[in-house]
Amino acid sequence: MRLSWHEIRTRASAFAKDWAGNKYQQGQTQLFYRDFLEIFGMPARRLAAFEASVQSLGNRRGYMDLFWKGVLLVEQKTKRRSLQKGRSQALDYFPHLKESDLPCYLLLSDFQSFELYDLDEGAETSFALADLPDHVEVFGFVLGIQKSSFRDQDHANVEAWDLVGKLYDLLNDAALNGEQLERYLVRLVFCLFADDTGIFEPRDAFADLLKHRTREDGSDLGRFLSEFFQVLNTPY
Repeated sequence: MRLSWHEIRTRASAFAKDWAGNKYQQGQTQLFYRDFLEIFGMPARRLAAFEASVQSLGNRRGYMDLFWKGVLLVEQKTKRRSLQKGRSQALDYFPHLKESDLPCYLLLSDFQSFELYDLDEGAETSFALADLPDHVEVFGFVLGIQKSSFRDQDHANVEAWDLVGKLYDLLNDAALNGEQLERYLVRLVFCLFADDTGIFEPRDAFADLLKHRTREDGSDLGRFLSEFFQVLNTPY
């Protein structure tokens, strides 16, 4: 099961304290990123290769500090060396990578600071190691969490509310009506929203409960939702 963001932030805080003040590259990079990926509960051996050999411009051989095919390329520098130089060095590798292996993210670090580039969106996030707990969600891709996009979503909103309207008509014809029905639908819409945006952790927990804990014919769905709302209404 995926770690909650609270647990991830707690782990990130411990990581930042453990690595505070480290300025060396040689012999430290692999340990640094093994610890970093463990923040998210993801063993490095399952995801990435260290010191992956690749051709760079000028037909020279280069070595990517960490390479996760199709996802992430990391260029690590010492505190004294420019991260911008590291960025240029990393981008030199791109023409020699297979199209399917091209990373979506580029991460530069000198152990005490991070620069994360979202190459698809052209976005950059920079922060100090000590501030990592406040920025862990930009690494959602490590967990396979897709970036949310709210552009051109009007048609989806119209379709969603059309479905809610149909549900309203069905329930109104059955047993619920008036304010009681409206409150019921608001609760359902909130649960769906919370499920999709990560308010419920892990994401999609509500959908998984409906799929795996209720009967396929829906005969126990009303009772299940009633119990579920009671749980949500119970103080922690």
